[in-house]
Amino acid sequence: MSKKLVNGVLVDMTADEISAKNAETTAWNNDAINRALSNLRSRRNKKLSETDHYALQDTATMTSQMTTYRQQLRDLPSNYTTSDSSALSEDLSNLVWPTKP
Repeated sequence: MSKKLVNGVLVDMTADEISAKNAETTAWNNDAINRALSNLRSRRNKKLSETDHYALQDTATMTSQMTTYRQQLRDLPSNYTTSDSSALSEDLSNLVWPTKP
């Protein structure tokens, strides 16, 4: 039986509380891909901002490799691959990032 802490004392959870907790856990697990994609967008945007200076008008011409890299970043998250062929992990540990030139 599941327990909860009430005023410093462990007590049994009711069937309704257990059911609600299970529904909460299921909803959290089902939303993992959305959290992963949000995390991907944030990290992608940071990587793009780190190379923005290459795209400014008053700097030297951007190399084709940098142009390709930046395009690959912009194509994320709609176009990504994972290192283990499974769903994207929330911490992005299995995401294959484009290689920065």
